[in-house]
Amino acid sequence: MHRSLSLRFFALLIGLGAVAAPVSAQDPAASAPSELESLRRELTSLRQEYGERLATLEARLQALQRAEAAAPSPPAEATAQVSPPPLPATEAAVPTVAAGAGGPSGTLPVYSAVASSKVFNPDIAVIGNFLGAAGANDVDAGPTLTLDEAEAAFQAIVDPYARADFFVAFGPEGAEVEEGFVTFPALPGGFLMKVGKLKNAFGKVNTLHAHALPWTDRPLVMANLLGGGEGLADAGISLARLIPNPWLFLEATGELYRGESEVFATHKRGDVAYLGRLRGYGDLSESSNLDVGLSFATGKNELGSDRHTSLFGADFTFRYRPLRRAIYRRFLARAEAVWRRSDVEDGQARAFGAYASAEYQFGRRWFAGLRYDRSDRALEPTLTDEGQSLLLTYWPSEFSQVRGQLRRTRFAEGDTASAFLFQFLFSIGAHGAHPF
Repeated sequence: MHRSLSLRFFALLIGLGAVAAPVSAQDPAASAPSELESLRRELTSLRQEYGERLATLEARLQALQRAEAAAPSPPAEATAQVSPPPLPATEAAVPTVAAGAGGPSGTLPVYSAVASSKVFNPDIAVIGNFLGAAGANDVDAGPTLTLDEAEAAFQAIVDPYARADFFVAFGPEGAEVEEGFVTFPALPGGFLMKVGKLKNAFGKVNTLHAHALPWTDRPLVMANLLGGGEGLADAGISLARLIPNPWLFLEATGELYRGESEVFATHKRGDVAYLGRLRGYGDLSESSNLDVGLSFATGKNELGSDRHTSLFGADFTFRYRPLRRAIYRRFLARAEAVWRRSDVEDGQARAFGAYASAEYQFGRRWFAGLRYDRSDRALEPTLTDEGQSLLLTYWPSEFSQVRGQLRRTRFAEGDTASAFLFQFLFSIGAHGAHPF
């Protein structure tokens, strides 16, 4: 309609232009009234036609609105929407948001099966530790081939102020909770608290799980002075805080445990164990750093509630990793010493043990290492064991390792055992990082 009116208006202008020259040649006084009268009539005609067409369109629109309002409602079957198919078993139901409660009514959008399945589920990982041995060892004989441990890890954020970690170890002797604790990282005063079953923060190696060790076994000092196996672990509470200073990272940790482990024992309520640790960390250069720690733990022992066992430890770790060749070259040296003092029937037994190790990466996936061990027996300090090891490790990927260890151990009784140990580590799932 508007296009038709516009064409007619432009045609009128062209016509006026065509007669402009002849008219201009005539007398202006004679031609002006007739020209103005013609333009007035044409504009009046256009205005009337435009008004008639606009009134016609408004009448049609009103008729359509009246017809829609008067029409009967369709049956419920016609308006019912087809419900979406049920979610697959791998997808979790997503809670709805009520109208007026900060969001629209209905189900939250599901973007993928993987994302929806993690709404209520933690990160889950399983790590297998397969061990084998070749060689004779009459003092500490073990199986030739064994799946020494399968560790299942469950880790998740509980809420904005806490996270939970559970590690269940399955071995030839059964299953046990290796660790299970909740961490509160945002307490007032800058404190960090852990509650549950924990690996005691004594030294370095004691806090590491078996699959995180750079060797196939644990040093002699762990077996002789810290109870062997996985080391010190117990139910308790750990409280840590950074000590502000302008020179280095300094952290103080205090822990309270039930007092029931390979080293400590309880005889009545209140026979708890205490632990304290001070750790300092600092950079020596852009490629190297140094980590030093001092540890102390004390508790009752198996001889009675009036007998105590105390542990003193010192650990040292040096790391070198050049930034330009970080994926090809690195070096790590570590040493740890433990002093143990135990009350026995005829006085005190004082024992000492230590180890020193070094590991060097000489290729993209290749590592070579060595370790020296020396440790007294806990309750017979006059007996001392000594050992040496050479290691070679290959990482096919970040999810698996293949390691070989040539170990020679000279026991206090005079026996010498030489063995070749090999290890296959393989993991599935998202396993969280271990303490640095």
